[in-house]
Amino acid sequence: MRSGPMPMLQLAALVYSLLPARTQYDSCKSLVNTDDAGPSWEFYACQPRPVPMKRYLRVKVEPAGVTCGDPPERFCALGNPYMCFSECDASNRDLAHPPKLMFDQEGNGPVTYWQSVTWSKYPEPLLANITLSWNKSIQLTENIVITFEAGRPTTMILEKSLNYGRTWQPYQYYAEDCMEAFRMEAKNVRDLSPVTALQIICTEDYSKWVGFENEKNLHFEVKERFAIFAGSLLQNMEALYKRMDINKGLRDFFTLTDLRIRLIKPATGGTFVQRKYLNKYFYAISNVEVVGRCKCNMHANSCHFKEGNLMCDCEHNTTGQDCGKCRKNYKAKSWRPGSYSPYPMGTANSCVAASSTYGRETVSSLDKEVEISPAPAAEREVKKGGRISTSGQAIKTDVPKRKAEVGVPSGGGQMKRPKAPEKILKPRQTEPRPRPEEQGNFQDCECYGHSNRCSYIDYLKIVTCVSCKHNTRGQHCQHCRLGYYRNASAELDDENVCIECNCNQLGSRHDRCNETGHCECKAGATSPKCEDCKPGYYWRLGCFPNICDNELLMCQNGGTCYQNQRCTCPKGYSGILCEAGSCDLESGNCNAASTSLLGPWTVLVAALTLLLACE
Repeated sequence: MRSGPMPMLQLAALVYSLLPARTQYDSCKSLVNTDDAGPSWEFYACQPRPVPMKRYLRVKVEPAGVTCGDPPERFCALGNPYMCFSECDASNRDLAHPPKLMFDQEGNGPVTYWQSVTWSKYPEPLLANITLSWNKSIQLTENIVITFEAGRPTTMILEKSLNYGRTWQPYQYYAEDCMEAFRMEAKNVRDLSPVTALQIICTEDYSKWVGFENEKNLHFEVKERFAIFAGSLLQNMEALYKRMDINKGLRDFFTLTDLRIRLIKPATGGTFVQRKYLNKYFYAISNVEVVGRCKCNMHANSCHFKEGNLMCDCEHNTTGQDCGKCRKNYKAKSWRPGSYSPYPMGTANSCVAASSTYGRETVSSLDKEVEISPAPAAEREVKKGGRISTSGQAIKTDVPKRKAEVGVPSGGGQMKRPKAPEKILKPRQTEPRPRPEEQGNFQDCECYGHSNRCSYIDYLKIVTCVSCKHNTRGQHCQHCRLGYYRNASAELDDENVCIECNCNQLGSRHDRCNETGHCECKAGATSPKCEDCKPGYYWRLGCFPNICDNELLMCQNGGTCYQNQRCTCPKGYSGILCEAGSCDLESGNCNAASTSLLGPWTVLVAALTLLLACE
């Protein structure tokens, strides 16, 4: 019998082949045995399983003193102001209601909850901010559910942050009357379409008074937004993942580092506030459910909690809290997140060692190390039909090329230019100055780690970086490439210093954006990525002016408006707005005489009305 690492690797490959088939993106790699190359690793895009995230968060309630109990206070029932049997006292453990009770495991015991002070200072607003922080990017996979024990608030905003609380953006508005509270039309997620799936809406579903005991839960619908792409039963997840691959905005919409609950007005029981009984108005939250996974950029299938922080267990030669950069000596090509395609295996986009053209990777298995070349044999990231063929062979495809740089630079993506080294500004000496790459000394490069090659331009007497990586450009790799903008939360030497603009190609004028990531939209388009349409426009591979609507451009003579795109006219009428009469050959009736002069004027007035409305 042969001995050595190869038989052991073959045995390991056999064991792997007998394991249950992998599910969606749960495995980062698999040991396979092929006839020509023997045992080797195949790499896949992978992500951790969803878990309840409330066990890993930190909570902060503001302003100070909004939590009840200091001083002690008595509370009354919202439905009956004469039932005042509840007391809050921060000095008594049995009567205290601290923020941590929103996240405890209650089991079969009594319901525990955080509680605010009463609205004793009415009409001054009773405001409270509850901030949940993970110090880590997480991706939502289930609906956020908040359980209120004293009636759901009349007015509330759910906000999120992508940069650890430095900036915030609204996630959803909640109000008894959206128009009165936020000047927004009330909507439901079921009203959204693939084009408007990321729209921030105001909903009245969770704020209207329906009785103290009947409804306690307030939702932020995640799965319902998934269903816009994957179907009502989420049976077509491939379509959702495909959208996430091509639309970074869709991935970011379900990603956050912090969540903030802004409580603006407590439940009032569906009536006006009764000044005599202000101790029945307050907030009380017994549970907050946030289910999601660590964001690991498809480079890890597990995440661990260490010293109070979540960290991805990175694979594919990546590192960092989110697996957001390549390991040292594995930077032969720029870091990229894993890809969901092809479904359900994905593409790993592993980092590659810099020791050769394609790099070489050491795979440790069964206490033995075997060197394999990631291209083309070892890193078989894309398989035929998304599976390993029966012969053990894997099909590899080329990595898609990045966008070409076109157009002129915009104002975005500019970084502070470092001071040029003083010695390169001095006149040349009698002896020719050796170029940095010829010297083997890169101290003069000043490339912030985005290049290790420089060129001396004799005419300008300067050293300039060559082949800037990580989507940077410029003499010192200090600017972002066209189509990228500066990551305000990253240092200049960070590999993620430049973020892709990701402008919607149909709604934006070009693929460039300003320093905040906002794209330049075509007429009628709006939103940071130009993915939505302004009022008076509809989406059809871009934004086009409404032909008709129910406010300014109404169909005439009994016509009906179809999706703002055309009027469906009754028999005997025609025209853009059914403004022109026509002869009915079957009945012999003609309306042309009565409408022939009105028709052109109606169209002109309608066009002018639309123009004024869009100003």
